[in-house]
Amino acid sequence: MAVKGTSLPTTLLDVSSTSYSDDFGYDYEDANQHPLFDTMHVVTMIIYSIAFVLGVTGNGLVIFITGFRMKRTVNTIWFLNLAVADFIFTFFLPFSVAYTALGFHWPFGRALCKINSTLAFLNLYASVYLLMVISIDRCISVVHPVWAQNHRTPNLGLLVALGVWVLALVLCSPNLYFRDTAPFPRNKNIINCYNNFDTAGEGATYEQRIRMVKTNHWAMTISRFILGFCIPFSVIVCCYGAILAKLKRNQLARSGKPFKVIAAVIVAFFLCWLPYHIFSFLEMNRTPSLDPILKVGLPLTASLAFINSCLNPILYVFMGQDFKEKLRRSLFSAFESAFSEEAASSTVNTKSKSTDMDSQVF
Repeated sequence: MAVKGTSLPTTLLDVSSTSYSDDFGYDYEDANQHPLFDTMHVVTMIIYSIAFVLGVTGNGLVIFITGFRMKRTVNTIWFLNLAVADFIFTFFLPFSVAYTALGFHWPFGRALCKINSTLAFLNLYASVYLLMVISIDRCISVVHPVWAQNHRTPNLGLLVALGVWVLALVLCSPNLYFRDTAPFPRNKNIINCYNNFDTAGEGATYEQRIRMVKTNHWAMTISRFILGFCIPFSVIVCCYGAILAKLKRNQLARSGKPFKVIAAVIVAFFLCWLPYHIFSFLEMNRTPSLDPILKVGLPLTASLAFINSCLNPILYVFMGQDFKEKLRRSLFSAFESAFSEEAASSTVNTKSKSTDMDSQVF
C-alpha cells in the first residue's frame, strides 16, 4: 500500500485497517467484495439523502424565522446557532452520498477531502455542545429564575455561542490534520478520502508505524467519546434532572408534556450517539469474527448519528407546542410562540407566574 510520502507494506492493513478507513466505518480493502456491502451502501445513501432533505429543510426554516423574522433573544440565539450547525452539517451530506455511489472514489481533491470531514465534525461538536448549553440555560431559568432574569442577556448568549464554535473548531482540528487522499491499492484509478494515522515519518520502522497508527486511532476514538458524548450527555442529564426535581417539588408540571419533551431529548441524544461510539471501540479491537458485524454496524450507527441533526428542530420547536393548534396558525406564529420569552421576563415570584416561565423554557 502506498501512503502519501511513504512506502508502507500492504500488510499494515491487516494490522490496523483504520490507517485506510473512513470516519464512517468503511474498510476499503474489501468494501466491495460481498453482496451485503452493496445493500449497505444503498441503505446508507438513502439515510444520508433523507438526513439531507429533512436537515436542510427543517433547520433552514429555523434559521429563516429566528434569524430574519424574530427579535433577538437568548432563546433565538441558541436555536439559530444550533440550526446553523445542523444545517451546514446536513448540507454537505451529498458529498458523502456521491462518495458512496462512486464506489468510494473521491474526485473532489485533497483539500475538499480535509474540509468536508473537518466541517462535518465542526458542526457535530458545535451541535452537541449547543444542546448542552441549552440544557444549562433551561436549568438556570427554572432553578434560579431571579438570577436568570437579571443576567440572562442576548449579549451574554452571543459570547457563549461564540465560545462553543471556538471549542468545536479546536476539537475537530485533528480531522483536518489526519484526513488525506491516496489511490486505492488494488485500483489506482480510485482515490480514497481516508484517515491517515501513519505519522511516524520516513525513517520509522514497520513496527513503529504500526504503533503510531494504533496510538493515533486510540487517541481520536477515546477523545471523541469523552469530549463528544460523555461530558455533554452527563451535563444534559444532570440539568434536566434538576429541572424535573424543581417541577415536582413546586408542583409546577400539571401535564406530562414537559416530561415527554425532556425524555425525548435525552433518549434521542443517547440512542443516536451511543451506538456510534460503541462500534468505534469495537473497531479498535476487531477480530475476524467481528468483521461482518463491524462492516454493517459502523456505517449504520454513523448514519444514526447524522439523523440527530434532523431531530433537533422537531424536539426543540415542534414537540414543545400543541401541533394541531399550530397547524391553524401561520408558520411565523408557531416559531414565535416556540421561542418567545415575553412570559418568562415577567414571571418570577408567584406560583402561577413560575408555571408560565417553566413551560416557556420547554
